[in-house]
Formats: sequence, C-alpha cells, structure tokens
Amino acid sequence: MLKTNHLLLILLTTFSFNNNAKELAISFDDSPRFARGYFDGQTRANKLIETLKKHNVEQVAFFSVSKNLDSEGINRLKLYANAGHIIANHTNSHPNFNQLDLIDYQQDFIKADKHLRQFKTYKKLFRFPYLREGNTVEKRDGMRTTLEQLGYINAYITLNNYDWYIENLFQKAIKDNAKLNFDKLRKFYVDVLVQSIEYYDDMAEKHLGRSPKHMLLLHEMDITALFIGDLVDELRSRGWKIISPEQAYTDEIAHYKTDRILKHNPGRIGEIARDKGQTKGLWHESCDENYLDIRFAKEVL
Repeated sequence: MLKTNHLLLILLTTFSFNNNAKELAISFDDSPRFARGYFDGQTRANKLIETLKKHNVEQVAFFSVSKNLDSEGINRLKLYANAGHIIANHTNSHPNFNQLDLIDYQQDFIKADKHLRQFKTYKKLFRFPYLREGNTVEKRDGMRTTLEQLGYINAYITLNNYDWYIENLFQKAIKDNAKLNFDKLRKFYVDVLVQSIEYYDDMAEKHLGRSPKHMLLLHEMDITALFIGDLVDELRSRGWKIISPEQAYTDEIAHYKTDRILKHNPGRIGEIARDKGQTKGLWHESCDENYLDIRFAKEVL
C-alpha cells in the first residue's frame, strides 16, 4: 500500500509539473543565411538537424529569404524540410518595410511565396524582416489585408534578442585568431538567451496574467548550430516545454492587433505591454550591442 501511494504521488507530481510547464517554439530567421565563417552551409545545416534531433526538438520553423536560393541554398532548405521542419516566408530580399512602399513590399513578399512553395513542408507563415510591420497606417493595414487574403499567419515573435550580434562577435574572434574558450562561449550564449526569455515571460505574466505559448526568435547561424542543444537543455531544466511553431500560433495572442503605428516593433509581448501603458523596457538589454560587447569581452575572451 505504501509503495502504491508513493507511485501515485510521483505520477501526480509529474503530471502537475508537465501541466504547468511554460511553452515555447523555436524559429530560425534568414535561412539559408550566408555561411562564410566557422561552418560552411551544408555543415551548419547538418549540425542543426542532428542537434535538434538529439535533443528531441521535433519541429522548428525556418523563415527563409528566397533570393538566397542558389543551388546550395536550395539543398540546405531541402535538408531542413526532409527532417520535418517548417519552411516559411521571410520575403524575397529581406527589405526594411520602413524604407519601402507598400506595393513594392507586397511584390517582394509574393515573389518569396512563389519560390518557397517548392519545399514540401512550406507553410503560410510570414515574418516581417526586422519585425517592422509598417510605419504608416496604409502600410500596416495593407500588409494585414494581404496576409489575410492569401491565407497567411503573421508569424510574430514574443521572445526577442540579438543572437545575430553574438554571431558577429564570434565570427570576428575566429577571423582575428582570438583564443576562444568554447565552454565560456556556450555559457555566455545560453545565459544571455535564457535571461531574455525569462524577461519577456515575466512581462507577459505582468500584462496578461499568464505565460502564453511563446515564439523564440533565433537565426540560422553557426553559433546556433553549436549551442542550440545546450539552450534547449537549460530551458527544460527550468521547466520549459518545447512545442511546435504551429502550436505556438494557437495562442489567443495570435489574434491581437495593436492600433499603434510602431516604427520599431519589440514583438507581440512588447506590443501588448505598450498598449497597456508600459513605455520603457520593451526590449531586453540583450538587444543592445554595447551590452553584448562588454559581456563578450569579459566572459568569453
């Protein structure tokens, strides 16, 4: 009887933990991103696929820029698609919407749609480059209408960071033949990203009263291929559950539309926080190059 009660307690505890786990999906922007540093493109792709599989991440989304689809780029996206990962739209030329007319932006988006349909796991998810969704009412509402008419989901993010700048620091150190301690680099990468993730989740708890199904913004880069498994392990140790991108966009915040015109968008949680009166701290400090420069020099080099 004692053993039975003990087993029941374990099952109830496990169920309670899993039931209350915070949830996030993972996405990689800019694929097939240039690869002229630590890895070549095929090595990076294989490393990412193997690491995700090893760490039981069944599906992520690769938001792709179709102008990069030379033969190597096509092969790289086919590797991701064949591994079951989503290929999604990130425009043809990665334009800054603040610097482009609506009609030109729409045409760039549609061009990418045509080129990316060749991949078997292509989904109608669209992420705005630089997270810029229109700096005028006409542009903002014009793209909202276009996405709706073509059956697209606005693939917003909730968890922001400057992982691309960490990649820049890493590649520069490699190029300069700096003495890199990869264990320190791993710890730095994981710590910076976990801090930003928990920052935005706290912001969500404050303004929503709950932790939503989050979408993490990362980029298809060498440093991601090196350390994504370590990041996943750390998140799970903190009670996070990794879900699919399509699961993430079932959260009710997927229907949220701010009335504000945001020249620079902090992500969906930042939008909600701004609409609820928060004017400072909409971006975590990891979205600051000087902050990352100082930490990288102190903790990695």
